Amino acid sequence: MDHNNGSVLSSPSDFAEGVGRMFYLIDPKKTRFERVEDVPNFYVQSWPYFFTFMILEHIVLKLKGKRGIRLNDGITSFSNGMFVEGGRMIWRGAEFYSYTWIYNNWKMVELPWDSTTTWLLAALGMDFCYYWMHRACHEIHILWAQHQVHHTSEDFNMGVGVRQSILQGWCGFAFYLPLALAIPPAQFMVHHQFSYLYMFWIHTEAVNRLGPLEYFLNTPSHHRIHHGSNPYCIDVNYGGVLIIWDKLFGTFRAEKDTDRIVYGLIYQQPSFNPIHLQTFYTKYVIAKFKEYTTWSHKLQAVFNRPSWKPENYVRFQDMPEDPDLHLRVKYDVILPKWCTAYLLCHYALVLFGFYRLFMLHLSLSPVAVVAFVLYLLGSLTVFGMILDASPKAPFLELLRCLVLITATSLVPSLRLNLFSQMFYVSSAIFWFLFVYKTIVIKVEKKGD
Repeated sequence: MDHNNGSVLSSPSDFAEGVGRMFYLIDPKKTRFERVEDVPNFYVQSWPYFFTFMILEHIVLKLKGKRGIRLNDGITSFSNGMFVEGGRMIWRGAEFYSYTWIYNNWKMVELPWDSTTTWLLAALGMDFCYYWMHRACHEIHILWAQHQVHHTSEDFNMGVGVRQSILQGWCGFAFYLPLALAIPPAQFMVHHQFSYLYMFWIHTEAVNRLGPLEYFLNTPSHHRIHHGSNPYCIDVNYGGVLIIWDKLFGTFRAEKDTDRIVYGLIYQQPSFNPIHLQTFYTKYVIAKFKEYTTWSHKLQAVFNRPSWKPENYVRFQDMPEDPDLHLRVKYDVILPKWCTAYLLCHYALVLFGFYRLFMLHLSLSPVAVVAFVLYLLGSLTVFGMILDASPKAPFLELLRCLVLITATSLVPSLRLNLFSQMFYVSSAIFWFLFVYKTIVIKVEKKGD
């Protein structure tokens, strides 16, 4: 159930509505739908706002004397976000079918789809279930293996809001299924999107505390604590839109003026490669499963807390803070300016390719969609390897350009214009020269 509505803004009122959706300030009458097929893809429609908000955030941070959003970290966040969208195009919203099936066969009450009361119940129910899904993703090891992608950035900015796991939607979806006993599927899908739109802007250091709103809403202040790797930041502030669930269930901690939050994972895996960030922790859980000899320990390693051990088990939040945590150098790779310019040009083309594929994928065959998505995700992976200065990146980038040149030459519907053809041919020639040591890229790595 993919909803192909990526319409372009046509008036100031459209723009105002788009901004309002980012803060859950929306008119229920305009967002009530009878059928799932009628629900727009508000998330994809909001990508221009994501970019706009991040530019504004960067300006505010620079005015405050801070570094702002790092280009490599921001690209990595958006690459992971496109991994999620690519996955959705492949399975075409299949995870929502289980919700619809339960509603059609097992619903306990018939709530009117066009009622504001139903709309509000859907919003509240969605947020309540999100709290428990989010909490489970931190407290169950195999779910954390997917959710940890969202916590891999050593920065805390709005880009982190789109840095998500391609598999978390499947792993966490079961927590929303009880809503299908009462909430119409279209209402659920509306609030599932609005919840995540709201959570985009709370990932920032540019906004301080928000006064009385801090008592019941999740805010940047509350969410900064959630993203820290300090012991006092572990397993707190799970709320999505509302922070009241944390206060009710004992998982709330307010930010203090003396807090020095260190972002990222406890055991950081420095990389700008999205496929590595998506998979490395799942490999770790599998290794832990294989390490133990008894089935009891094997199952505990998968389904207990990430900090679980057979002996001397201490939760991360109960450990004393290591002073060296504050000496940790952020992972960074300084590329030459021409290499950065090259990446930005090709990244913009991949973004445009994603947009075009999103607009057309429902009219394409599943095989074609899978092929296009794999190529685009492969491109993002190669870009991440370039950002990491991986020695394998030049050959893979050469191969990526050659694949595109070959495919567009053989398939008439994909044929590029002359300028685009020459752009990719020249890129391929450049990397061919690099692979054979004619060109050298000098980089500087920090914190690896």
